[in-house]
Amino acid sequence: MRVGPHTVTVEVADTAMKREQGLMHRNHLPEMHGMLFVFDAPRKVCFWMRDTPLPLSIAFLDARGRIVNTQDMEPLSEALHCAPSEVTQALEMNQGWFERHGVKAGDKVQEL
Repeated sequence: MRVGPHTVTVEVADTAMKREQGLMHRNHLPEMHGMLFVFDAPRKVCFWMRDTPLPLSIAFLDARGRIVNTQDMEPLSEALHCAPSEVTQALEMNQGWFERHGVKAGDKVQEL
């Protein structure tokens, strides 16, 4: 995928079972890798980090593939991280990835 000007490799979570599993129980995620959660229709979604030992950041994407916002998520936390509006996708990367790479709200995420 292309995230802003960067090319990243993503695993796609496009079924309920894959979305539920997410990155749980993983101890490592390469820097330019992430997980893309794909939803059947635009909706307001929330994520938590139960059973996920990796510190992650999440970007919520609208139907045009634009980043609505990003949030940092702490490992093993049940704190909810909710999209501020209806979204069609969410992208999880290592915590701080979006900031380190200058990717922000309004930037485009698209398939290659």
